[in-house]
Amino acid sequence: MDGDARRWGRAWCAGGAGLSPSVGTLTRRAALVGALATGLAGPRLFAQAYSISEQHRRVLAVARDRLDRARPLLWRTDVVGIADFALPSALPRLHFADLEAGTVHSFLVAHGKGSDPEHDGFLKRFSNDVGSEATSRGAYITYEWYDGKYGPSIRLGGLDPDNSNAAARAVVMHPAWYADPAMLEKWGRLGRSDGCFAMAPGDFAQALWHLAAGRLLFADRLGLG
Repeated sequence: MDGDARRWGRAWCAGGAGLSPSVGTLTRRAALVGALATGLAGPRLFAQAYSISEQHRRVLAVARDRLDRARPLLWRTDVVGIADFALPSALPRLHFADLEAGTVHSFLVAHGKGSDPEHDGFLKRFSNDVGSEATSRGAYITYEWYDGKYGPSIRLGGLDPDNSNAAARAVVMHPAWYADPAMLEKWGRLGRSDGCFAMAPGDFAQALWHLAAGRLLFADRLGLG
């Protein structure tokens, strides 16, 4: 995932202009010693400008907008999950937007069988119907984790008319073997869920730590890149 690092360097220079000869001599001597020390120590490192991708800028913008709409219903507002189902399942499309740090971490996520009957890796439709086995669009609140069929899982509550049946349909976040990157090597796409947000087992701890317990998850066909 993205690693954010900033290295800051300061360059100090000294000169003897306008100083007494003795002070100027000492200053020049100190500068010479400093230059020699710098040369022995190797090349200097200069500050590198920090930048994020245009995709991540869009993710953060959507996360802030959706958070503002749902804020009264949430317990925690530091991280927002954004699932962009305009992308195929072969690409990382579940974004964890850290609004405090201004960073984004992206993961693979599977969609529902009812959203992709042809099983070609592209979501075709959303549904809130019980028994549809499709992914539902809209805003969700994450609840506590529990031990489910696939191991530790996160309960979800639908906040919109488009996902109001989330609890009745048992739509949750959970790890699953069919959402592992190994599926891409073999099939070029992930497997499909029954409508749940299924993540790779190796990634799911990130959801438990950073998205559970009262945070926002928003899903739609967003086209964020």
